[in-house]
Amino acid sequence: MKLIIIHGPPAAGKLTVANALSLRTYFRVFHNHLTIACTEQVFEFGSREFWDINSRLRLEIIAEAARQDIDLIHTFCYAKDTDDEYYRQLVAAARDNGGDVHAVYVNCRDEVRKARIGNESRVRIRKLTDAASVDRQRRENALFSVHPDFEDETLVIDTSDISPDESASLIIERFGLHDLDEEEL
Repeated sequence: MKLIIIHGPPAAGKLTVANALSLRTYFRVFHNHLTIACTEQVFEFGSREFWDINSRLRLEIIAEAARQDIDLIHTFCYAKDTDDEYYRQLVAAARDNGGDVHAVYVNCRDEVRKARIGNESRVRIRKLTDAASVDRQRRENALFSVHPDFEDETLVIDTSDISPDESASLIIERFGLHDLDEEEL
């Protein structure tokens, strides 16, 4: 099992890149809003209970996918310091069950994030869509770095001027993934 963790700030292109990568590798996309959607139906978004059950769901799914040898791409917004231990737990959920883990940090210029943040694809799955939040995130959150334990291992991609498919190519090349597009040649 291989787990690709794609993290970065909102509207940087995490899910779009994950979907492009999935088409080229058959990895399954396990994006962060899948667990958010089911958890917020029961618990208040952002509450301690919400994040506790949400984290446990993600960790259990990743651990079982590793045991079943199911390749996954997981996306989320990693906040330095706040999410350090959770990030370690994601990695451990895969590695402790026989999986390999590769980290990808995606970001783009703030003006690009502002243009993307209101896209219909984001509205459809109830993602953050407030353009003003881009500036707030820059001031208030630590969403703009790689995890300190994985600095040397993390592939950093600026999605400002490259396509999701080009980003997928970088990931495939860096981590030696099987590229289904290569089979057609």
